[in-house]
Amino acid sequence: MNWKIQKLTNGETIISKEPGNSMLPLLKSKQPVKLKPINWEQCEVGDIVYCKVRGNCFTHLVKGKNDKRGLQIGNNHGRINGWTKNVYGKVVEILTMP
Repeated sequence: MNWKIQKLTNGETIISKEPGNSMLPLLKSKQPVKLKPINWEQCEVGDIVYCKVRGNCFTHLVKGKNDKRGLQIGNNHGRINGWTKNVYGKVVEILTMP
């Protein structure tokens, strides 16, 4: 289990920096965000969450919600990564880059 999942599962709020440009212009590559622990049932379409889809961890958008399948996760450029119930944190603040 990665350290982010471990801390979020333990109820800790963390700062995370994910690489990549798939969330532009909402988030820049390695832009720090504050993640608050959350489970998938508490999420809404449009939330930015830290989750695991098919073995990969992402900070991505919630594109859909279904009681049986969980959350549909995708980036900010229209790509859909899949469905998951493995949601660990929600972005509650986008921090400025140093």
